Amino acid sequence: MNRRRFFAFVGATVASLLLTISLPLLTPSTSTVVAQSNASLLVSTAASLKDVMEEIKTNYQQSKPGITINYNFGASGALLQQIQQGAPADIFISAGKKQVDTLEQSGKLVTGTRSILAKNRLVLIVPKSTVGVTSFFSLTKDSIKKIAIGEPRSVPAGQYAEQVLKKLGIYEKVKAKFVYANNVRQVLAAVEAGNADAGLVYRTDAKISNKVKTVVAADEKYHSPIAYPMAVLKQSKNVAAATEFVQYLSSEQAKAVLKKYGFLLP
Repeated sequence: MNRRRFFAFVGATVASLLLTISLPLLTPSTSTVVAQSNASLLVSTAASLKDVMEEIKTNYQQSKPGITINYNFGASGALLQQIQQGAPADIFISAGKKQVDTLEQSGKLVTGTRSILAKNRLVLIVPKSTVGVTSFFSLTKDSIKKIAIGEPRSVPAGQYAEQVLKKLGIYEKVKAKFVYANNVRQVLAAVEAGNADAGLVYRTDAKISNKVKTVVAADEKYHSPIAYPMAVLKQSKNVAAATEFVQYLSSEQAKAVLKKYGFLLP
């Protein structure tokens, strides 16, 4: 073997060895991409978003068939408590700012993923056959015996309801009539079933029911802003996929669905 052929042989051998060594290093990168495109996400979200989020899920999974979206619907305060106690969740969407603030202050949110999904209005509803209820002040009438509201300690809609009734100066007159519910959808169900003579829910809740009617919407100056903040949780095992879904929720396609269900866009 002459000198030139020897060095060519050595060069080819070294190149082959380097390629063999580098192949295992490339494998994790390939696996990561596959894992992210076939992720399963759990979204803990306010009960008042149930219908709109189900439709958004259907739309999203048509374009991302490898992503499985699961929901945990409930009162925002209860969902916060679950997350604080270690329950699994990738994304949190609250019906109030306070709950997401709590997680952010304790360092549990992925930086840069927090945003506002939508806004809403608080309305007074009664069974469709009810007559004589024309304003919040009608709640003081003797004919109104039960008023359904969300449990204020865990349900943002209940907190907004209390704020409105206090601002109007009728809270003390009607609080003995309160029937508390674990989430805003239970308030709606109570009024639909006739188990409450009136209730305070979001405008979007009233819109999906043909068994109740809206009497009036609360003036926004009487309560804290009704907004739905969302963020990816640091505990997520699929941060990339969760972040992508949160970004989708701010897309024009998602906004169109939110608007369809009566939500106000931020």
